Amino acid sequence: MKVSVIGSGYVGSVTAACFAEVGHEVICVDIDRKKTEQINAGIPPIYEEGLGELLQKYAGKRLIATTDYEFAVNETDISFICVGTPSAEDGSIDLSIVRAAAASIGAALAKKESYHVVVVKSTVVPETTEKFVLPVLEEASGKKAGKDFGVAMNPEFLREGKAVHDFMHPDKIVIGAIDRRSGDLVSELYRTFECEITRTGPATAEMIKYANNSMLATKISFANEIGNICKKLGIDTYEVMEAVGKDFRISPKFLNSGAGFGGSCFPKDVKALIGKAKAIGYSPVLLESVIAVNERQPLLMTEILQRKIGDLTGKKIAVLGLAFKNETDDIRESRSIPVIAELLRLGARVSAYDPMATENMKRIFPTIEYLEKASDALKDADACLVMTEWDEFRNLDSEFQAMKEKIVIDGRRVIKAKNVDYEGLCW
Repeated sequence: MKVSVIGSGYVGSVTAACFAEVGHEVICVDIDRKKTEQINAGIPPIYEEGLGELLQKYAGKRLIATTDYEFAVNETDISFICVGTPSAEDGSIDLSIVRAAAASIGAALAKKESYHVVVVKSTVVPETTEKFVLPVLEEASGKKAGKDFGVAMNPEFLREGKAVHDFMHPDKIVIGAIDRRSGDLVSELYRTFECEITRTGPATAEMIKYANNSMLATKISFANEIGNICKKLGIDTYEVMEAVGKDFRISPKFLNSGAGFGGSCFPKDVKALIGKAKAIGYSPVLLESVIAVNERQPLLMTEILQRKIGDLTGKKIAVLGLAFKNETDDIRESRSIPVIAELLRLGARVSAYDPMATENMKRIFPTIEYLEKASDALKDADACLVMTEWDEFRNLDSEFQAMKEKIVIDGRRVIKAKNVDYEGLCW
């Protein structure tokens, strides 16, 4: 089939490359000409494991990129909207980029005679596809949804760092369409996938995405709350959760206590669902608690640090790990951000290291010291805070010996070190 993908961020670039891998012809659309040139050259616009190999394999063949909406829509059967939906200050999602993409697709549809399906893959709150995107498409095209063109919602369930693998090996595919014809065409794209396809309406598909991420975020905050209690009681929370996770109704995944969740999905999605609930007159107490625990969790590290060394004024604190998780350069909602901000507020000097995310973090904290190796960040440091579970942090015994005060506070239970003053966040 012929597919156009609007937006070339994490979701868009992975979706495009993976559809090419299963045999579809794909056109990427982005208003940023630099990104389209990168994709056409086989260079991924973002880091994602396996993405570069797929782009090199298919760029200029089954996959091309352009800034021309009209060309992309006319040359394909289905268009996927994969643009960003950033959070507004009140937690609600900003739909301005989605509106612009839908309007551009609609304008192209106005000049197209054959049937076309528009699929929303961007994460949007329930009712957005039918009550926001669909009307924009109709207004811009002058055509009628369900008659002249189709509309569907197809949420993504991709982990950053493992997005290519997750796309190619899904545990579920959800397609919420306004009618059978729209759903059938989108389903055909996934015909070769060995996975059950859930067919439903657009609003239900949107809600499945939010419920899915909110459940995972809830497990993390629950594990952190239990971890904080366990620490005060002298109990190993990891031993507790290992046993709890053996219950088939719970599973062991997302029960690791630590500094909390970040990234482009969990914080944004839970806050957006909270905002949607309040907009319809419901107070989502549990979801608000999930966010409250997550916001408080990383700051417990600076409390432990102050308890150990007192006044932080002028003290050199090494922060290892800037990305929100390992195997990515994404710092969105990284738990290191509030920690670094608090360290600076308390007068500390920060030396930071991350294998991949340094350049992104420089845009938020341009004045702190960034080092190219963990050993350089640790040299003469008064303490070290471990914020991301990179494998290279697991054995830093010799590097820790270069610290002035060998105090290590671990936010991810990743460190295995001897001859240091070690303390875990929840253990």
